[in-house]
Amino acid sequence: MSRKLLMAAVASLVLGACSEDASSPVPQINTTRSLESGTSQDSSHYVITAEQKITALQRKMQEARKQSLDVTREETVLWFANEFLKYASWDEANQEAVAYAFAQYAPYAERSEQLAADIPDFQRQKVIEILDAATAELDQVITGTITRRPVPKVDWQNIEVGDNMLLSDGKPIFLYDYFSKSVGRPLTDTAVYNDHLGAIYHGGENLYPVDHDRAINSFLLKEDGTFDEALLSEVTGIDNSNVGFLIYWNMGIPEWVEAREPEVRKGRSLFTGYDIDNPLVRDVWGTIAKETGALTRDKKVTQLGYILANEPHWYSEAGHWSQNFQEMNEISSYTLTHFREWLHEKYAGEIAPLNTNWKTEFASFDEVSIDIPINPETRGTPIWYDWSRFNMDRSINWFSFLQSKLKEGNPSADTHIKIMPNMYSENNRSHGIDVEALTELTTMIGDDAKARESRLLNHKNPEKWEAHYSLFWEEMSMSYDFMESVSPEKIHVNSESHFLSASWWRDLDTSVDYVHAIYWLATLQGMDANMAWFWARDPDGSFEDRLEGELNFFDPALAGSFAGSVNQQPHIANAFTQVMYDLNSFSQEIIQLRKQRRPLRLFHSETSAINKPFHMSEQFDVYEKLFFEGFPMGFATQKIIQKQDNNSWDAVLVYKTEFVTRAELEALQQYLDNGGTVIVDSPESLSKDEYGLPHSVALKGPKERLVQLSGDATLEDIRELALDTVKESLPRVKLRESNGTGHKGVRWQAIAQQDGRYLISAINLGKNDATLTLNVEGGGELNVVDMLTQKPVSVTPVLAPKSVVLWQVRVGQ
Repeated sequence: MSRKLLMAAVASLVLGACSEDASSPVPQINTTRSLESGTSQDSSHYVITAEQKITALQRKMQEARKQSLDVTREETVLWFANEFLKYASWDEANQEAVAYAFAQYAPYAERSEQLAADIPDFQRQKVIEILDAATAELDQVITGTITRRPVPKVDWQNIEVGDNMLLSDGKPIFLYDYFSKSVGRPLTDTAVYNDHLGAIYHGGENLYPVDHDRAINSFLLKEDGTFDEALLSEVTGIDNSNVGFLIYWNMGIPEWVEAREPEVRKGRSLFTGYDIDNPLVRDVWGTIAKETGALTRDKKVTQLGYILANEPHWYSEAGHWSQNFQEMNEISSYTLTHFREWLHEKYAGEIAPLNTNWKTEFASFDEVSIDIPINPETRGTPIWYDWSRFNMDRSINWFSFLQSKLKEGNPSADTHIKIMPNMYSENNRSHGIDVEALTELTTMIGDDAKARESRLLNHKNPEKWEAHYSLFWEEMSMSYDFMESVSPEKIHVNSESHFLSASWWRDLDTSVDYVHAIYWLATLQGMDANMAWFWARDPDGSFEDRLEGELNFFDPALAGSFAGSVNQQPHIANAFTQVMYDLNSFSQEIIQLRKQRRPLRLFHSETSAINKPFHMSEQFDVYEKLFFEGFPMGFATQKIIQKQDNNSWDAVLVYKTEFVTRAELEALQQYLDNGGTVIVDSPESLSKDEYGLPHSVALKGPKERLVQLSGDATLEDIRELALDTVKESLPRVKLRESNGTGHKGVRWQAIAQQDGRYLISAINLGKNDATLTLNVEGGGELNVVDMLTQKPVSVTPVLAPKSVVLWQVRVGQ
């Protein structure tokens, strides 16, 4: 696949870009017209108003400093206000270029010129809004109406990587920055690397999607086995001042490899541009991983780990969208051989059982063949299961190989994989990603989770979540609880957080409340560091080089990603930093909440997920029912039961999980034998093996610990039974919700503190106001304080949608 075609594929996939837009000429950037001249007479009153409000806030800050009050938050507001006034002027002076960027994003294409005309004043108005909000809040601080904790600034040069948290000045810290930051800017450029935008060094991703320079990639190694010293110097010459990460950029492969291995592109996927079963690919990458690991050992740029892959996936079913981009349209002879070897082991060398399962007549494993992409109508049959399970196992093998070679050069290297969480949360299972196995494999948890405040722009009809919630949280929350259950003691890095915009979602008028809610939720559920998608402004307000065609190509994918993004949203850029300030101000309390025990575990079987077309949707139904009950939901699997302390939870719930391997069934039986409690929703669950054959054995245990339901229990019945089973582990402080519907929406946690008080976090994910009632077991008067403001709170407070609260509760005698 040519590089030009590959870039077009990326643009179309990421943006839904219109082909006629992508082929239109790139507009020239206005580099001579002064920024001031871009401000129209009609817009001047916005600029004047903003400047007046900047002056007013500066005066208010001087007053606060005289009282020794922290004004870090206001310093950031001022920074963003001044920056976005500059950006607005640049956009106004370069309206043709801005219109071109809007045109690269399909949902905006028809309105591109009008949007480009409107966006300067939109930014100015939002600057005025954030200045007004900051001034009003600081006035309350000065008058003593509210009390804020000072912001602990991140010491970007001296981050400590702890056992399960990051530390700055000895205290937990949650790091923040932007993915794919303005290309080529050094760490010394404080206009890009600072407390306002973040200062994590991006070892490679700031050049996305270029194959060369700084990213660890296939082109580092020459055919004679020596390294390209010029390219290698981009890796070894990385600034070692700040915390950062390195990425293996797997998109390209050198021509000399293709010449020697004509099959090397067979079985490729979008961001892994070669066959991972190819022996030459393994030789090349094994050498690169080992050498670059040794050369970057103990550097600060590796503190957040080596990212072994960007969004790996190998969708292999016919009709999937990935087929449009030549992904997994066929497999190589190496993959077929690997598959045959896997089948030989799976069937213990006996071809007859395979023929029975597949309804074939192969004489030996050497004759086994399979059509890839596989027919999705075979889902639920043995051939589908065998291929899908093998596809996962081969990717596990590939990443195990990469990591082992890296650790030969750098034994202490931390690693993670930028896993798309929908590989877990969605129903598709032809993608080759076993989220549990890969999360367990690496030393850190890695992902690029998404969330959003409104409907996908390519969906005309309402989505299911819209009926009850103010934001889409399913993918992030369910996958985070799963990954944290698999690896509870690992640092969690979201290296491309799509909370502010994504391929088919963005909203120029995204609410500040949404930003606060989603970052609180993600951090409470385990996220330690995140790089938001994405920052593409140079300090003068212009597009960064890749959007201006200064790297020998103009990237329409990034141009379209720029349109309507945080780069044109001062209120959202400011909100992102402000919520990270708040989270870091209460980092110790957040860590306490994250350590809350997960008393109830939902049993996850990848066997059922592979076989059933809607298994994960069914699992979310019961997960959702238990998500709003005052404790973090957990998961159990065969490996979790076998490897973790079973006293970490009280009960395992099995729900609509018909297909399990014999090993999974034995793990549950062992848990029962050791005194555990298992709730099974119906006789159908746990009844079949991976090939749909009835199990010859069933779980056995006393009725009080093996709770076998008849099959007609409702979700509400199951919820009540599960909560009753773990009632001794539920918080003593209770929170009841009334929102005018029968559907809960406030996700809350409550933990006891050492001084006898309780810490409560609550986020209203629902679409309606929620009236809460706080009480405590055994009675007693409650004294509630809002920790964010130190103001007293009623025991029957009302939370608006997307509201975030952190309360401290004292129980009177």
